[in-house]
Amino acid sequence: MAGEAQPRFDIPEVDAFTAPYWQAAAEGRLLLRRCRAEGCGAAHHYPREFCPRCWSEDVVWEEAGGRATLYTWSVVHRNDLPPFGERVPYVPAVVELAEGPRMMTEIVEAPHETLHVGMPLRVTFRTLARTEPPGTAPAIPVFRPA
Repeated sequence: MAGEAQPRFDIPEVDAFTAPYWQAAAEGRLLLRRCRAEGCGAAHHYPREFCPRCWSEDVVWEEAGGRATLYTWSVVHRNDLPPFGERVPYVPAVVELAEGPRMMTEIVEAPHETLHVGMPLRVTFRTLARTEPPGTAPAIPVFRPA
């Protein structure tokens, strides 16, 4: 309907557990989780309250260095969900963080034909436009060539 706000499909839900992640992103920092259980020490991403390797609940937030390599990607030429249709073509990807875990993201500032497996990348953040309530749009980690 005319005048009605279109639903957004690019804004994540922030809850009490993920709030530190999104606050750090707003400050230009990428966080991951690290297990502190004896004999484990695995880093993981997406944030969870337990270690997906050993199931320990002794996990803490840790700042990632922001470096990654391109693991896989695709070029999207059509997407009817708002606001993705305005961004086509875009590159959803999986990157491997220097700390070990893989992360779903988007590649920006890179011509599609230059992308290759193992390409060095660096995190940057996209701040989403959102009007209601003002100042509530989270910054999203995306990656560009290093």
